Amino acid sequence: MSVREEVNKFVEKINSNPVHIQDEKDRVFQIDLDESELFQIVIEGGKISIADGEKHDANVTLRTSEKNFLKLLKDDLNTTMAFMTGGLKVDGNLGLALKLQEIVKKYQ
Repeated sequence: MSVREEVNKFVEKINSNPVHIQDEKDRVFQIDLDESELFQIVIEGGKISIADGEKHDANVTLRTSEKNFLKLLKDDLNTTMAFMTGGLKVDGNLGLALKLQEIVKKYQ
């Protein structure tokens, strides 16, 4: 399954039961996949959506491989180890990057 298909499944799962993001602040997570794909995960008004490119000002940018991002979406990536070994680069607030992982865990 492609990254986009997995992301769409993730968004559908959350929006079908947004209880875990209802109280989240509006945020934009920009995902840069080895410069092959660039999109944003947008949390706004208790819903989540995907935006292609850089439509919004990102609060945090995650740069990684497609393989690592798919692992992250499945809560199968040790983000600390990936960060320390260069498999995951974060521009901006590292705490927000961890927040995305926290949301993913809640929807597994």
